[in-house]
Amino acid sequence: MSTPLESPSLEGTTLTEERLASTDEGDHERFSHYVPKDRIVESAVTGSPVTALCGKKWVPGRDPSKFPVCPECQEIYSGMRPGKPRDPDGSS
Repeated sequence: MSTPLESPSLEGTTLTEERLASTDEGDHERFSHYVPKDRIVESAVTGSPVTALCGKKWVPGRDPSKFPVCPECQEIYSGMRPGKPRDPDGSS
């Protein structure tokens, strides 16, 4: 039996996550998006929205493995240099 403190590793810099609620129309609803991992954790604690690499904003809540990765996020992520994570929220 696992305890709440026993969770999957939070190592790395980026997770994929799908949006919970629609804020605008378009194909973004059908994809999972790349978001810095620390933002996903922060959102889980505070309920604040996150911003994907492609600019999509939402409050994470669904299983991203059930959706294909956003092609725009994938393109941006593929072009990023290792060790220099992009912060779409503009902080840090």
